[in-house]
Amino acid sequence: MEIVLKGLKTAIIGRHILYYHTLPSTMDLAKELAKEGMVEGVVVLCDEQTEGRGRQGRKWFASAASSVLMSVVFRPTLGQLPQLNMLGSLSIVLTIEKVAGIKSTVKWPNDVLIDGRKVAGILMENVFEGEALQAAILGVGLNVSLDVSSYSEISSIATSLSAEAGRDFNRDDVLRALLEEMDTLYQAVKRNEDVYHRWLPNVETLGKTVRIKSGQSVEEGLAQSINPDGSITLRRADGSLITIATGE
Repeated sequence: MEIVLKGLKTAIIGRHILYYHTLPSTMDLAKELAKEGMVEGVVVLCDEQTEGRGRQGRKWFASAASSVLMSVVFRPTLGQLPQLNMLGSLSIVLTIEKVAGIKSTVKWPNDVLIDGRKVAGILMENVFEGEALQAAILGVGLNVSLDVSSYSEISSIATSLSAEAGRDFNRDDVLRALLEEMDTLYQAVKRNEDVYHRWLPNVETLGKTVRIKSGQSVEEGLAQSINPDGSITLRRADGSLITIATGE
């Protein structure tokens, strides 16, 4: 990780990197550190997770040293939270274009796709003390050289940078680019600049018919709009509208 830190040009994100060969979950450790008062911008990074997860507790598949697996501690205001989620996926889109020259898109709310196949995902979990927001943890899994054919569960729906570009990538270079994009966007968020309108054109969900699981219910409709607070508005078959804060 000295290689990453040596060339890293950031003000907040990644000035402190805690690196492990193996962890159960970068997310769980980052949350514990946040509760203990760890400085904003610290990155928990590992080569392999034994209990890596995506949204709604789904397993995250990644062989050792094949992916960027990290969680970052943020200390935003409550009003900045929606932009933080957008910052996560947008920073991945910008990184992929920068290091691989490949266009990727965001599938609402938290996946990044290349030609319809998942190359990355983000996970947001917040730490509250009573009603006060103490920290937000942003987890990232980005497939760099992962051989998705090794995992039957994801082989038909996932991909990696190497598979798409037909060449190898240095994982440290990808990580450094990602931290720098994330840092630039977070500084913009802290200045109350608008990340939403930079993020929105990269979202491929708009105009598509989608099924969204939200709690115990499932809604289906045309994705009419994705709103500045991160919610999505669907037009049902009967013409009625429903706005959903999060889902699948």
